[in-house]
Order: sequence, then structure tokens, then C-alpha cells
Amino acid sequence: MIHRKAIFDKFRQILGRGFTTAEVAQIDAAIEGAMRPDAPSEPEKPGVPTKIGPQGTALIKQFEGCRLEAYPDPGTGDEPWTIGWGATHLVGRKVRRGDVVTQAEADLLLEEHLMSYAADVAKALRDAPTSQAQFDALVSFHYNTGAINRATLTAKHKAGDFAGAAKEFGKWVNAGGRVMAGLTRRRAAERKLYESGS
Repeated sequence: MIHRKAIFDKFRQILGRGFTTAEVAQIDAAIEGAMRPDAPSEPEKPGVPTKIGPQGTALIKQFEGCRLEAYPDPGTGDEPWTIGWGATHLVGRKVRRGDVVTQAEADLLLEEHLMSYAADVAKALRDAPTSQAQFDALVSFHYNTGAINRATLTAKHKAGDFAGAAKEFGKWVNAGGRVMAGLTRRRAAERKLYESGS
């Protein structure tokens, strides 16, 4: 049996607020649905995954690392401030100097952000045929850059030009006006993952 109060209390703590009646009803319905052994899985768009897979999550964790105290952007030495597994936003606001989270909060933030970024990528790709490896690489790219809607990479992928799209990863290696070694390694890893599913 699931302890609903503990779930709601944890979310209240993370959000820093209570829930509306409508939110409580939605969360209750989600919990009930998940508890049914015959619960159908969420339908996916034809040709486009909607959730990041284990390879994508591992890649993001590898390059983001996890820090429980807020730290400045390596490229600028200032904003955006980051916490946990690369989160730049807590609920309702940007991460600020002095913010601290627990490991459990950092892990929950990652799960929430991955769902959001995966939804952004699925929406941007529409019905373009996409393998799970390609999708995971694109979610990692978007998680780091926030650029899925404006990147030529996305347009080339949607056009079916997977080789051209793969080359685009290498163009996103600058921060604070200079090439960053960490971004160069990350883009190479994302490209490798992307190409493994092409």
C-alpha cells in the first residue's frame, strides 16, 4: 500500500506550497492508475519515443554530475546557477547562490526535468521517425542547451538527414564566448549515442 500523505508532503516541501483541489485530484488519479497491475502504458507517438531511456539518463548524469549546493555556470562564473543534476530551476524560480538540496530532492528534480525536456523534444520532432538512441541524445542536448526548437540539428533530423544532424552536435561547444572542453566531450558522446541509433 502506498503512503499518499508522504508523497504529498514531499511534493509540498519541494514545491514550497500546497496543492489546489484540482492538482490533488490529478495526482490521486495518477497514483491510482499507476497502482493498477493492468494499467496501460502511456501511448507513444508513432515513430517518436516520449520518454528518455537509460542510456540518455546515464549520459546526462555522467556530464552533469550531482552537487547539492548551488554553483555558478562554468562558462560565465555566474548565472545561470545550477544545482543537483544540472538543474537551473527549482519550482517557480531560478536557482540562486546559497540554494541547497538533499540527494533525494536532487534525484526527484532530475526525474521531473527529464520528463519536461523529453516532452519538449517529442513536441519538436512531431512525427519524425526517431530511434530511442537518437531521442536520448537529443534530450541530453536539449537538457544542456535548451535549444531543441532553434537548432539546425533538429531541422536536419526531422528532414531525415541523420548524418547532417550528427555533425551539428559539434557546433554547440561554446560557453561564455569560448570553447569548453567539457562541452566538446559531451557533444561527442551525444553524437556517438545519436549515431548508434541511426
